[in-house]
Amino acid sequence: MVKPTHVALVGVGIAIGIAIGCQEKPKDSQAAPGSPVPAVPRAAGPGSPSQGAEELRAPLAKIDDVTITIGELQERINRQSPYIRARYTSLEQKKEFLESLVRFEVLAKEATKRGLDRDPEVVRTMKQVMIQKLMRDEFDAKITADTVTDEEMHKYYDANVTDYVKPEEVRASAIVVKNKAQADRVLLEAKGDAGRTNKGFRDLVTKYSADEESKLRGGDLRYFSTTGNAQLAAKERLPDAVVKAGLQLANTGDVSGVIDAGNGNFYILKQTGKRRAMTKSFDDAKAQIRNKLFRDKRLKAQTDFVQGLRDQSKIEINEANLAKVRIDTSSATAGDESHGKDPIAPPPAPGLPSPIPLPAPGSADLPNQGNP
Repeated sequence: MVKPTHVALVGVGIAIGIAIGCQEKPKDSQAAPGSPVPAVPRAAGPGSPSQGAEELRAPLAKIDDVTITIGELQERINRQSPYIRARYTSLEQKKEFLESLVRFEVLAKEATKRGLDRDPEVVRTMKQVMIQKLMRDEFDAKITADTVTDEEMHKYYDANVTDYVKPEEVRASAIVVKNKAQADRVLLEAKGDAGRTNKGFRDLVTKYSADEESKLRGGDLRYFSTTGNAQLAAKERLPDAVVKAGLQLANTGDVSGVIDAGNGNFYILKQTGKRRAMTKSFDDAKAQIRNKLFRDKRLKAQTDFVQGLRDQSKIEINEANLAKVRIDTSSATAGDESHGKDPIAPPPAPGLPSPIPLPAPGSADLPNQGNP
């Protein structure tokens, strides 16, 4: 007896394969020899003679009413990576690949016979694959990186120039006290064993600092620079003398002397980090900006497309019943990890790795790769 979970998993895998197959050819293209081959054949190598349509339609195998043609097998193999394709150059290896397609069709027919094409999990997977296909057809050719203009990129660069041109920044922790005499005494501890480590300095902050806001963060003033500090609201700015002294600390771990902030407070700083100045010109940032604007454009187009479809649909949501939905948080639910992932998320920007495509029939079950 076949376990239900095994049947469902086989059904999902077959549904994905069938859906991918539907992306490549008309529904009845595998009914018999003589139907058109969906893909343009790829040449076997330099100097190889071109293949005629009649040759590509020639049958290789028949499984009841399903025909696998030369064109279909050739197209399926040529969709693989060069490394995989190199394994299927001999007649025996081509036969192995053909056997994997036959096995796929046999399993698909059995799954359909058992009604798995109507299984909710299979139907949901089919819908996800169809959505992916819909979004590719709708946007891949219309919105590309080339649709981002130089004018748009220059405008973005100018509006966000602080992301590309940054001054030197320092991060420091501070002990803040109210009089010079106390500051001198605390400085001896800060420069001694008590303040040698970051934890030790934080302990001194807790013990002595009068600035409650930074004290809650262990004295951390976060990263600051002359330019950045000047751009802050008045109440958030550090005293200029503190910024100047902090930027003069050469190395992480260095402790300043007593700094008169000019507002009745005296600071002792310990440098905890440093960022070098960065200047990235428009030309240096151009590829990065193009990628971002491409993704933003595509995401907006997808959002508008989906909103348009929603506007054309009659949608009713019963929030009262939504509150009755119970979520099992005791442990992760096995077997449905992909459900809930956004099937129309924007693709990686050009130059970044793309998600691994769903396998074509046969490619997920190549010979010598292990069978389920």
